[in-house]
Amino acid sequence: MRIETGGPAFPNEGGHKFVSGNEVRKTLPSSGMTLRDFFAAKAMQGWTANPLPNDSSIQEVAEWAYRQADAMLEARTK
Repeated sequence: MRIETGGPAFPNEGGHKFVSGNEVRKTLPSSGMTLRDFFAAKAMQGWTANPLPNDSSIQEVAEWAYRQADAMLEARTK
């Protein structure tokens, strides 16, 4: 089963140039975290700020955050 990630949350077209001594170097492009990860982190941040009154384990909260992220990704396609 393939999980839709939404692609990179903060895409970076190319690397960044920086100077190291007398040499100009370029870093490799990086896509960073996926949009799904970003949405899940935001959902978890919201839950942490105002947790639901239950005895959920942190694993259950993390799974809930990814369910929220998946719902957000699905809503983007409508």
